[in-house]
Amino acid sequence: MRDKDKTNVMRLLDGKKIPYSSHNYNPDPTMTGEDIAALLNEPPARVFKTLVTQGKSGTSYYVFIVPVNVELDLKKAAKVAGEKSISMIRQKELLPLTGYIHGGCSPIGMKKQFPTFIHETAVEFDTIFVSAGKVGYQIELNPTDLMTVAKCKTVDIVCS
Repeated sequence: MRDKDKTNVMRLLDGKKIPYSSHNYNPDPTMTGEDIAALLNEPPARVFKTLVTQGKSGTSYYVFIVPVNVELDLKKAAKVAGEKSISMIRQKELLPLTGYIHGGCSPIGMKKQFPTFIHETAVEFDTIFVSAGKVGYQIELNPTDLMTVAKCKTVDIVCS
């Protein structure tokens, strides 16, 4: 891939010498995470979405990375974040807060480092997929490398 075609996430990983593979597809605004997994010919459990939340106080933000085929359990998420409760941020807040738009939010390279948690199943795979920071772009990398660069912990954060 030519450098001008790389996303900031890819450039950041290159700079840290973290290996990854890039995958792109023609985005459609109606696509779900499971549709993207199907385009990648991967099981949805291996393709992860990045969710940004806000603590009850309104001043703390948290990032959760979960497979595209499951829902974030807000009670479990609040507990691991040390909050009484958390809620998803509004879509219009995503870009100013993270630097990413809905559908292209990556856990890597946000404007600010927020406490970040990844669902414990990520380590069951040699590689997983996350957004490369732009709609239509995914990166595939080792979950341990992702946990290092995004400074995240593995936890149980999905609905049973």
